[in-house]
Amino acid sequence: MSRHRPSGRPSGAGGPWPSAGYTKASPFATLLIGNRLLSLPGSQKEVRRFAFDTRGGELAYEAGDALGVWPANGSELVAEWLAVTGLDPDKSVSVPDAGEIPLGEALRTRLDIARITPDLLKFVAERTGDRDLKRLLRPDNKGELAKWSWARQAVDVVGAFPVRASAAEWVGVLKRLQPRLYSISSSPLAHPGEVRLTVSVVRYTNDLDRERKGVCSTYLADCADDGPVPVFVQRSPHFRPPADPATPMIMVGPGTGVAPFIGFLEDRRARGHTGPNWLFFGEQREATDFYYREELEAFRSSGHLDRLDLAFSRDQRNKVYVQDRMREHGPRLWQWLQDGAHFYVCGDAARMAKDVDLTLREIVAAQGGLDDDAAAAYVKQLAADRRYVRDVY
Repeated sequence: MSRHRPSGRPSGAGGPWPSAGYTKASPFATLLIGNRLLSLPGSQKEVRRFAFDTRGGELAYEAGDALGVWPANGSELVAEWLAVTGLDPDKSVSVPDAGEIPLGEALRTRLDIARITPDLLKFVAERTGDRDLKRLLRPDNKGELAKWSWARQAVDVVGAFPVRASAAEWVGVLKRLQPRLYSISSSPLAHPGEVRLTVSVVRYTNDLDRERKGVCSTYLADCADDGPVPVFVQRSPHFRPPADPATPMIMVGPGTGVAPFIGFLEDRRARGHTGPNWLFFGEQREATDFYYREELEAFRSSGHLDRLDLAFSRDQRNKVYVQDRMREHGPRLWQWLQDGAHFYVCGDAARMAKDVDLTLREIVAAQGGLDDDAAAAYVKQLAADRRYVRDVY
């Protein structure tokens, strides 16, 4: 049940890249040098800013890029997996790209023992012959299966439907542990020796009354200071602050979607850019969820953030979101677009980004005196001109 960006933007080509030697397959071993809680007591969320050492810029990145993090599974989850399968952690197993290693190490660093996959469900159904599970796996039961799987992890499945299988068989069924990608929330010009992330740490109790955790977010929050963390940069050449120093910039980044825009603002300030900047930020409550409040207020005071419009959904009876603030300021937003502004969106793809896109079209239609088709064409042209860019997940 991971709510960070699980895959992120596709990597792009173009431009010199000094740290090309560090890749997903050959990552950079770094140390966690910062772990700051951004959400305050009483918040429904645990949001943290993590900082990693780039060894003086040896790991090169630009504002707008993403950082891939190779996590390890928590020791409690590994112990639970061994308990429900009855396997010996010292049993040697053969894992692709790792060779012969003890099962315990494979479960901790090589195998995805959290995600429920079709292969896992099929294997358990075949081995147990369980009718309920087989019914859930029928093609016409996808909705029911999704509901049943929600908030559960793979160990819950094996606990509910005990399977006796060898260590080698489990290695064959389980997927490989994969890196997670997070939007970078810093500029190397502002922090030459660091790269920073803004991460929502996932912890919850499922309907079986078992505590479950997001694999990578809790690895970063609880375990990453134990030793080197393997990371790599995924370039996003089209998700950058405007190159022209005078170009206006509008950013919509609710929740952890604010992450890249902290980097954008740092970058423009470090370069001495004079173009106006406007940020729409939203969360649940101002008192507990106003991430980077001090930094954003400092940008406002110094003149590097011309407008900051806030939407805290639960601070009043009727919920208010970033798209509502956009509508309120429709005439001014249209004027910024007419002045050549670049429009950026970061965050949840399923709902927020769609609502923001729809609102942008409504504003263009209303303020530009355009019909729906002409407004859609205008927004499409903004995207084609790389003036409307999204980092959604």
